[in-house]
Amino acid sequence: MWIDRVVELQPRQRLVAIKNVSLAEEHLHDHFAADPARGFAATPVMPMSLILEGMAQTAGILVGHAEAFREKVILAKINRAELTRDAVPGTTLRYTAVIERMDAMGASTKGTVELLDHATPDAGFQPIGAIDLMFSHLDQNQGSAAGFPEHNFVFGEGFKTLLRTSGVAVPG
Repeated sequence: MWIDRVVELQPRQRLVAIKNVSLAEEHLHDHFAADPARGFAATPVMPMSLILEGMAQTAGILVGHAEAFREKVILAKINRAELTRDAVPGTTLRYTAVIERMDAMGASTKGTVELLDHATPDAGFQPIGAIDLMFSHLDQNQGSAAGFPEHNFVFGEGFKTLLRTSGVAVPG
């Protein structure tokens, strides 16, 4: 899971989620590890690919929620991904996903990523990127003949727990 909590949901329109970046996360220890031979200190940074995944999870939940999680919603295409600043331990990412278009085959979303540096909280959330994504309703586009499981493997218990603890009603 690359988001910690859903903080706002306007069904079929917008979802806002946050991710607190913590040094307790394993992936930060290797990205970027110290290199004493070259004189580099450790510089823990959340990989931008994981920031992108956080937006995909945020937008995917919004798209899935629109149909009460009956559809298997998968990321089909990254239309745009621009990030201008690193997220380091002690910062919070805020993902905002908005549905641009939705039909039986899938949806397109526009997203913004903002960062709050807790060392300077008075500055508030600062924009650090834009990520526009397309999602496919797998069952509508591929059907069960594609070899995917019949059950909804996309919205498993981890997502359901995240949503419930965020106050979002989840069927089943």
